[in-house]
Amino acid sequence: MAGVCALAGGLSVTGDLPPSPDGRGRLLVANHSSHADTAVLMAGLPPSGKPVFAAAADYWFDVWWRRLLVSGLAGALPVRRHERGAYAGLLQAARGAIDDGRTVVLYPEGTRSTDGTVSEFASGASRLARDLEVDVIPVALLGTGDVLPKRGRFRPGRMELRIAPPLHEPTPEQLRTRVTALLGQGPAAAKTSRTWRGVHALVDSRWGLLLAGGWGFAEAISWPVMAEMSLVFFAAAEPARIPKFSGALIAGSLTGVLVTAVAARHGRTFPAPWTTPRMWRTAAGHLASEGSRGILHQALNGVPVKVYARTAGELRLELVPFAGWVAVERGARLGAIAVGVYGAATFLSPWLRRLYGQYLAATGVGFTVAIRQIVRAWS
Repeated sequence: MAGVCALAGGLSVTGDLPPSPDGRGRLLVANHSSHADTAVLMAGLPPSGKPVFAAAADYWFDVWWRRLLVSGLAGALPVRRHERGAYAGLLQAARGAIDDGRTVVLYPEGTRSTDGTVSEFASGASRLARDLEVDVIPVALLGTGDVLPKRGRFRPGRMELRIAPPLHEPTPEQLRTRVTALLGQGPAAAKTSRTWRGVHALVDSRWGLLLAGGWGFAEAISWPVMAEMSLVFFAAAEPARIPKFSGALIAGSLTGVLVTAVAARHGRTFPAPWTTPRMWRTAAGHLASEGSRGILHQALNGVPVKVYARTAGELRLELVPFAGWVAVERGARLGAIAVGVYGAATFLSPWLRRLYGQYLAATGVGFTVAIRQIVRAWS
């Protein structure tokens, strides 16, 4: 369940589940606004707690697939709501679980809230605490109603489990007051990686634009990592900055291409790692047959732009028309990729904020594999 909660937007836990003083189990009560509540409790409580959940029998046990789901994913105690003798059945089931050292979880509101408010608590938890001679641990669940609202769609978001100290023989109102107080401490704590915070701060500063321009310039001269990877590695941390970042990247790339072309016209070249003879022959063929317009092929064929830049200089193409076509090609290619990165980064933002280090590792490995395949294909 921890993995599910991580994918759903992240889970943080505030407070600790106190150990049972006599080896028996304990009672735990929580507010209820989502089917995600049970998943959060299963992920947030320690395995030693061995939670088992009181579940409405008329909802979870009267339909075979729901019964299979609740029994397979979480231990469940069926509770017949609004029926005579319902408490006696709950007491019998809970006694066995408590004697077995398990944590019996109850949602005293009886149903999921649709507006985030905490309804009146039923008396079941207080009665169980008295009859079983155990304390009650109040907890608050935050964010679950936004992630998976009642009669709503799944939306990733941050969630938090807050645990309060146990209460001895509390009344229903005391339990409700304690849970409400936990909720009133503020929204679910944001959980962000230090890597994301560092990259976000860089991209959001003026240094981010210098990075973009410098990366584009360096890649057009010699740097082997494609210009658009700066969007993937850095700009994805702050989608709102992608338009400016990509603008600086395009400007830097255009400048680098022209510097490389002018240097080649004067017999000066820069190192060109990860290029092959076939790439050079292809670029020469395009530019020799089509003139400056031939650089448009670079947008899709995988040949580094520095190859076209040096070749254009060696062929002594006119600089102004070449600069115009380079602006078209660089703007179209890098602009289209910027749009794609913006869409993906906006959608993935809840996960990127928490897992940016893993994201960088994954994209770095992906780039390495892709560039090896490209070079091999052009060999």
